[in-house]
Amino acid sequence: MGHITLHETGRLVGIGLYTPAEAGRLLSIRPAKISRWLRGHDANGKHYDPLWSPQVDLGEEGTFLGFRDLQEVRVASTFIEKGMSAQRVRQAIELAREVVGEARPLSTTKFRSDGHTVFLRVVEEDGQTRLIDLFRKQFAFEAVIERSLTNLEYDEEGIPSVWWPLGKAKSVKIDPTRSFGQPIEAETSVPVDVLVSAAVAEGSPERAARAWDVPVRAVKRALAYRREMDLRQAA
Repeated sequence: MGHITLHETGRLVGIGLYTPAEAGRLLSIRPAKISRWLRGHDANGKHYDPLWSPQVDLGEEGTFLGFRDLQEVRVASTFIEKGMSAQRVRQAIELAREVVGEARPLSTTKFRSDGHTVFLRVVEEDGQTRLIDLFRKQFAFEAVIERSLTNLEYDEEGIPSVWWPLGKAKSVKIDPTRSFGQPIEAETSVPVDVLVSAAVAEGSPERAARAWDVPVRAVKRALAYRREMDLRQAA
């Protein structure tokens, strides 16, 4: 899937829409880092290209991510944490596009099975022995990729379709076809932000549940999700 332009905003339904700040809160990654990866940047007299072009292009409105971008950032950030440079990750993405046949290949099920070879090719060209040793060990690659893509559901084509940021047991999911990809309480499909705001406005989960005609447990789940995400953000 390519860019969504300003003249095609109706197509944003099913794509998801996130600012770098919103993506940073969801992923526990600094928004400035996400912006650099998606816009490119200059440093020490050198220009660094974007890792990939985001799904959403609203022109002068700023940088935005789609749901697939969120999942690509999850994988890319994990490899960068392991010591691979952003530019090597970009090279791996370019190779993976050929292998997987997707513009955003890192989060696909096919990359899970074939990505080891993709990264090994990039590492060998670079000649960094430490990284070659890391990615020659299949278990090491699998550990990295599984850590990156936890709590995801996939469609029939192996493309991410639903993400449970804290796991299914917490009953909060992100589905790009619902509420523009904002977190929703799974039982009721009401956005987490709505339930949290209602709890604050009404003074208790019980009153908020009556106001929205939802079970009290749904409001409590939304509040618990918000607390945990706020703690992650503060860490």
